[in-house]
Amino acid sequence: MKIPAYNFVCVLLLSFMSVFSGWGQSTEYPADYARAPRFKALIYYTKQAETAHVQFAEQAVDFFRRLNYGDGFVLDVSTDLSSFDAEKLKTYHVIIMLNTAPSDPHERLLFQQYMESGGGWMGFHAAAYNDKNTNWPWFVDFLGGGVFYCNNWPPQPAKVQADQPLHPVTKNLPSSFIVPESEWYQWNPGPRTNKEVDVLLSITADNYPLGIKDVVKFGDFPVVWTHRKYRMIYLNMGHGDREFTDATQNLLFVNAFRWVVSRSKEGDPFQ
Repeated sequence: MKIPAYNFVCVLLLSFMSVFSGWGQSTEYPADYARAPRFKALIYYTKQAETAHVQFAEQAVDFFRRLNYGDGFVLDVSTDLSSFDAEKLKTYHVIIMLNTAPSDPHERLLFQQYMESGGGWMGFHAAAYNDKNTNWPWFVDFLGGGVFYCNNWPPQPAKVQADQPLHPVTKNLPSSFIVPESEWYQWNPGPRTNKEVDVLLSITADNYPLGIKDVVKFGDFPVVWTHRKYRMIYLNMGHGDREFTDATQNLLFVNAFRWVVSRSKEGDPFQ
């Protein structure tokens, strides 16, 4: 049946009107601009450490300060935990330990209480170092049960692979990539043997033998993991002044930071 020209024009006009009216309707805005700082973070490090560890810490402080451009969160920096008590410490959604962990018994107990009550921790490299002289059994358990075993030397780049490519920390990273030079720690027992530990990144076996002076020849080599018993993540990176030269590794650091904060008992501030 032939449609009269008048009716055809009316249908066409109604179609155009429908499209244009749809353009004018309000839709959900894609951005969420904070009207106040979203959370609180505390950076803790020491200047009384190996030069390469101090270099990393100072550059890391700058890295996190740049993440805080516009005051998106409260960022405090301290080299002394003795000025904190339990009430003050629990106001922080995350503590970022750059190159050391507490050695004073009171500060250790304070940190343990903070973590066991739901606190958040992001630790780098020497912040997890422990051996027979550390004498802090709780901290060893907190890390997944591993004690420092061996390392490569000198620092060098390494190829890493994602053990859990769908985890929020790794989901937007390549399945494998090269990370900047670092001194890599191997642990005994390895964190993967703990059923409550999720290994997220490991050094691949095709890196072996790893090192020039001190050579690691074999073994499981996780470098980023979490312990489900706590709201924490450990990253083995953190030696020297090259750690923030790679965009992929920087994204890893941002992802890890956001992930710990997002699991706060106060709720995810990014939602």
